[in-house]
Amino acid sequence: MTQTIRIINPNSNAAVTDSMSAALDPLRRNGGPSLDCVTLADGPFGIESEADSIRVAPLLADWMREDNEADAFVIACYSDPGLHMCREATDRPVFGIAECALATALTRGGTFGVISILANSVARHRRHLQERLLHPRCAGDRPLGLSVAEVEGGADTFARMKKVGAQLRDEDGAEVIIMGCAGMARHRAPLEASLGIPVIDPTQAAACIAIGTLAVAV
Repeated sequence: MTQTIRIINPNSNAAVTDSMSAALDPLRRNGGPSLDCVTLADGPFGIESEADSIRVAPLLADWMREDNEADAFVIACYSDPGLHMCREATDRPVFGIAECALATALTRGGTFGVISILANSVARHRRHLQERLLHPRCAGDRPLGLSVAEVEGGADTFARMKKVGAQLRDEDGAEVIIMGCAGMARHRAPLEASLGIPVIDPTQAAACIAIGTLAVAV
């Protein structure tokens, strides 16, 4: 029986869901788990503040309580909203893309830099790093100054990501770059080629860990 990993976009922007689903295509294999990307219709159009993150947490937990078909869940927002609440709501594995991106980045280099969407994202990310005692490994966290919708659909998103990524590499000393928004997914490969250092897409990182977890659980 095919296993299912439910990858939930906590914002209501279906274009973000489509983008991250396309980025997961290389991980889809015959006989492997189904990577089912869905949109939280009642979520905000973009999760861009602590208030947005708090708002969607109980919605995600309710989804996981009611979803009897998924074998594992991925919360596809770099704020990892409701991660601990969701883990209390189900006995199935729950993965946050930020937590998984950080774990993956540590396997690729000694220091990492984060490309954030907005300036107010940086403090939220810093708190997550401090909770995990990973702040000494973070070389820098720089915002693009774009909303989630602008990141996903903006014409100059990649140019801004190249500029910020180069600053993280050259000025801050980052050896690995983490893309701090699920809506950046389609830019991972060209950004890595441009910067010449590893670039981590957090949704891909979480999906890889979820696939591995289910593989050894059977």
